[in-house]
Formats: sequence, C-alpha cells, structure tokens
Amino acid sequence: MNDSQYEDLTDALLLAIEDAVEKVAEDSGLDIEVESLGGKLDLLFPDNSKIIINKQPPLHQVWVATRFNGHHFGYRDGLWFDVRSGAELKAFLDEAVSRQAGADLKLSL
Repeated sequence: MNDSQYEDLTDALLLAIEDAVEKVAEDSGLDIEVESLGGKLDLLFPDNSKIIINKQPPLHQVWVATRFNGHHFGYRDGLWFDVRSGAELKAFLDEAVSRQAGADLKLSL
C-alpha cells in the first residue's frame, strides 16, 4: 500500500469508529465522548479512562491504547490485524470498549 492509500483507509477507519462509538453510546445511554483531532481519536469513558486510537503513517499502522494495554494494527487482506497477536481490530475494539464502559457493547464497523 502506498501513503495515499494508507491515508484514505485510516481516515475512513477513524470516521467509522467515531460514528460507531457515538451510535452505541446513544443506543446504550452510556456517556462515552469522542474527540477527534488530526489522525487521533480519543474515546472518553464515564470513569475518566480513555481509549486512544491514532494513525502511525511511517509504519502504515493504527495504534490503539486502552487502560489495559496497547496494540499495533497492520492492514492485510482488507482488514486491520494486531501485528503481535493477530487479533482483528473490530473484535478487539468491541472487547476494549465493553471492558472500559462496563457493559457489553458491539460497534457497527
């Protein structure tokens, strides 16, 4: 993938995550705030914890930091996968958002 393709993919990904989190927060009644700025997305939870999702252009990766750990995701076969564990980003985010919100939540990505 070239830099332009990476930027297009990650811009679309961050927007989709932002929309999905806002929808699940509205549907569940949970107060999860979303802040987006320059290739970085912060998800703010009622307990003052955060999930930070940001682009890493030099590596063509997306990094996700939760209160529990951090992960680096690379793109292959049309999906984002953790470069260490192989976990797929959507499933990882569902679990991470659920853990930090204290509720079983599924993002529509």
